[in-house]
Amino acid sequence: MTKRENNVSVYSDHALNPTHGPPRHRRLHPRQPARAAGSRHRRNPPAQGGPSSRVGRLAADGDAPPPYWAHQWAGGLALARHVLDHPESVAGRRVLDLGAGSGLVAIAAAKAGAAQVIAVEPDRHALAALALNAALNDVRIDVRAADVAAIDVPDVDMVLVGDLFYSDTLAGVVTAFLDRCLDRGIDALVGDPWRRPLPLARLDEIARYEVAETGTATRPGGVFRFHREEKAAAPRSL
Repeated sequence: MTKRENNVSVYSDHALNPTHGPPRHRRLHPRQPARAAGSRHRRNPPAQGGPSSRVGRLAADGDAPPPYWAHQWAGGLALARHVLDHPESVAGRRVLDLGAGSGLVAIAAAKAGAAQVIAVEPDRHALAALALNAALNDVRIDVRAADVAAIDVPDVDMVLVGDLFYSDTLAGVVTAFLDRCLDRGIDALVGDPWRRPLPLARLDEIARYEVAETGTATRPGGVFRFHREEKAAAPRSL
């Protein structure tokens, strides 16, 4: 087992053997429930599989850190937890996971009963990891290579967006895409830990989780409903 293989994330339904002092990025359960979550029995999240998958071979050689898609980011963790806690948000619906990475949110949607899950991701290595993760979790995901800047709005009922508001440029592209989705009557949920480019004026917070992002202590991850821009009221004539 190489150092790189031990650092790259693969999610599996199979139970993990207890280990002492696991690295933080192996933890998928939030340490506290969402403030808005109910007290119903929770569905189990996709657990992380071991290095036997050899998904580490998908990363570049050398001692460089694992690629972005191998990390567990706060927004995706919160969004996946919310979907599993509230399966009615996706059950029986066609779902798009935008910028899916290695597939945590897409897998959660499939496990929660989505009728169809489309996962869009531009990185070819992430797409390979996503397909492996879907197979390990015994779920069907339509994996597509595409960039959010060039994607057409697919025939779906719900869009899930985790951790895409990390730069001003990308935030503008994603916001424009979600506006096109709203024009088609498509709902959208966003997961994010309140990064600066997050368009808070376009979002309603519906849940908050304490999550353990890769390489960090726990931090809040929010789940938001994306809504139309409120038009300013016209000035009243005198």
